[in-house]
Amino acid sequence: MAADQFTVSDLTDDERYVLFRGLAEWGGPAHCPDALADAMDFTSAVVLLEEAQRLKPLIRDGQSLNRRAWRRALIATEIVFASDVFGAGSDWSITTGISDEDTVRILRSLHRKIARAVRIHQP
Repeated sequence: MAADQFTVSDLTDDERYVLFRGLAEWGGPAHCPDALADAMDFTSAVVLLEEAQRLKPLIRDGQSLNRRAWRRALIATEIVFASDVFGAGSDWSITTGISDEDTVRILRSLHRKIARAVRIHQP
C-alpha cells in the first residue's frame, strides 16, 4: 500500500453501502452545479460523476483510497443525503432503501472511522 493510501478496514457493509449510494445518487435524481462540485473538491460536475464511477467499486470492495478520495466520498454523500435542493434529500430513503434515521447513524459512524483512520481534516 502506498504511503498516501488508507484502508478503513472496520467499515461495515452498511457503511460501505451508504458511501456507494451517496456517490451513485449524483448520477440519478441529484443535480450538482459546477460551483457545488468545486466546493466538494471535484472542480466540476463532470469530474464528480467520473470520480463517483471510479470510487464506487473501490469503496464497495474495501480498497485503499487516498485522503482526498475519502474526504470527497464522505462530503458528496453528506450533501446528496441532506440537500433537497441539490441532492436526493427527502427522496433519499425511497431511492436508496435506507431510512433517514439509519443514514444519520451510519454517517456519524463513518465520520468517526474515516477521521480516525485517514485523518481527513489534514490537507
